[in-house]
Amino acid sequence: MKAMVLDGPCRLEDNPTPLKLMDLPDPLPAEDEILVKVTACGVCHTELDEIEGRTPPPRFPIVPGHQVIGRVTASGQNARLFASGDRVGIAWIFSACGHCRFCRNGNENLCPDFKATGRDAHGGYAEYMTVPEAFTHPIPPGFSDAEAAPLLCAGAVGYRSLRLTGMTDGQTLGLTGFGASGHLVLKMVQHRYPATRVFVFARSAKERVFAQELGAVWAGDIGEACPEELDSIIDTTPAWKPVVEALKKLAPGGRLVINAIGKEDGDKGELLGLDYPAHLWMEKEIKSVANVSRRDLSDFLALAAEMRIKPEIQEFALEEANQALVELKTRRIRGAKVLRIG
Repeated sequence: MKAMVLDGPCRLEDNPTPLKLMDLPDPLPAEDEILVKVTACGVCHTELDEIEGRTPPPRFPIVPGHQVIGRVTASGQNARLFASGDRVGIAWIFSACGHCRFCRNGNENLCPDFKATGRDAHGGYAEYMTVPEAFTHPIPPGFSDAEAAPLLCAGAVGYRSLRLTGMTDGQTLGLTGFGASGHLVLKMVQHRYPATRVFVFARSAKERVFAQELGAVWAGDIGEACPEELDSIIDTTPAWKPVVEALKKLAPGGRLVINAIGKEDGDKGELLGLDYPAHLWMEKEIKSVANVSRRDLSDFLALAAEMRIKPEIQEFALEEANQALVELKTRRIRGAKVLRIG
């Protein structure tokens, strides 16, 4: 099979083609796994974190990709949930132990033995992959494969982020960064919280225009003053300055939810500008988002089908994965980037 393979960590500025197109043996499913012929895979900022060493794979080479859509082509002897030809999705959560207190409570995203697709196991930048069937999701009709792919990470982690704000309809929400996840959160808010006004903060003028086209009531740069205090803010950026700026914009009792697997070190000095009265006092809260659970995925896919949500997508061929990653790194973003495979 053809796959885009990462041989080791590097800085994208130094090596804009970190993935190599290779021919690999077709994988075989273990007894509790299924074999999936991949048709689409979303491109995520987490792949940049893997490549640049902020969430490094435990071994190389590795096939990245964790927003995977495909068709079941074979099953292990104990795998009986899916039939050949079924359309399925594979997300960031590849497996968990199933026994710890987090798994028992449905929070396998916090499991100490959490394994990630495309980091701890080969992912979807390939023509085929295997996955435990218990961590595979049926995809509802109404979405093309390319439209469904971003739902599995950008959508699902956006759904979890929105839930973790604890917001109610009519409260104000800020979105810092407006890429794949941000634009889907805006669509969710419009459906579930129609009285809520959304304010967007983004470095790119194109992203700000895009946000207002989708219904944001206001859009400005990261450091711009907001027209009013915000009850909640979701930060999806890789930088630290937006965290400091967001805390300043929160209303008393407000909550900042950081939806990022890691932060880059380039502007870490911004944290030295934290001022307790301005940024933290008055019971402001910070909460991080750690991965997604299987329930997040099943609940969000049902919501997406109910909403008939349609992600804005840009499609690339498998061998164009490096180009898509460079565009993501340099903030050339409008919606979600998706690889067409097969």
